[in-house]
Amino acid sequence: MTATISRQRHAAVAADSSGSSFSITANLLQLSKHIKYENLAAGLAGGVISTMVLHPLDLIKIRFAVSDGLKMRPQYDGMLDCMKTIWKLEGIRGLYQGVTPNIWGAGSSWGLYFLFYNAIKAYTQEGRQTELSACEHLVSAAEAGILTLCLTNPVWVTKTRLVLQYNADPSRKQYKGMMDALVKIYRHEGIPGLYRGFVPGLVGTSHAALQFMTYEGLKREQNKCKKMPSESLLSPLEYIAIAAISKIFAVAVTYPYQVVRARLQDQHNNYSGIVDVMRRTWSNEGVEGFYKGMVPNLVRVIPACCITFLVFENVSRLLLGEYH
Repeated sequence: MTATISRQRHAAVAADSSGSSFSITANLLQLSKHIKYENLAAGLAGGVISTMVLHPLDLIKIRFAVSDGLKMRPQYDGMLDCMKTIWKLEGIRGLYQGVTPNIWGAGSSWGLYFLFYNAIKAYTQEGRQTELSACEHLVSAAEAGILTLCLTNPVWVTKTRLVLQYNADPSRKQYKGMMDALVKIYRHEGIPGLYRGFVPGLVGTSHAALQFMTYEGLKREQNKCKKMPSESLLSPLEYIAIAAISKIFAVAVTYPYQVVRARLQDQHNNYSGIVDVMRRTWSNEGVEGFYKGMVPNLVRVIPACCITFLVFENVSRLLLGEYH
């Protein structure tokens, strides 16, 4: 009798597990139907163009973010002084240190993000007549962000290491380029080295989620004001304004995580983890330490965001045959 009951229980568990696996597979297949590679191409184009134009500001932002008083770090009086100093020492090459992984990272990140986000959004919208709520946009963007980060974190670690090479003499630099950095990080630090800053990066998905939620909401409201369907194409100026507002809001709320992440990925200092970074930053620099580099970051990310979203909206519609 006991053996019979046990067999029945095992059969029930197996059936439940099988049903659960089937449900997950079915959901993934349904989601895959909404994947449009035009969104990948459009996001890639937007990310690459904005990165090529604005990489020097990204380099300056990271150098300020890790500025914690260590003697080996150059001291700058401000953004212009930083740019002038790098230019004098290394010229244009110095301002574009780490540009290769940045192009790979930004291009792939934006491409994958728009690919996943639009697929998840379409999957959530499937079979419904009502528009998605702000919360649903937030969740869709967060899920897309997590998937993207899992695939691109090693590229961001590499970029951070490359832009924090302060020596002007190429022969004395730790890394010769993107592939050299990837190989050396993996060889000396293993997989954990390539995924440094991953946890604060996960926190950072809230940044993109807040940005996309705000962006979608502002687009919808703008079209309502014009008495147009919510997905109607806006003018370039409208896309630029909406992208800028959504980015400012997201940066203001989530910037400290970027400082924590950059410091974890920095090769010049050793932290035992996120708590150690936060404790030492607070102890040595106070609340201002968590907002170092925010001004050059805003100067960089606002035009970068505007370029990326403007390119994406127009290229994706052109590729999808929705451009009128």
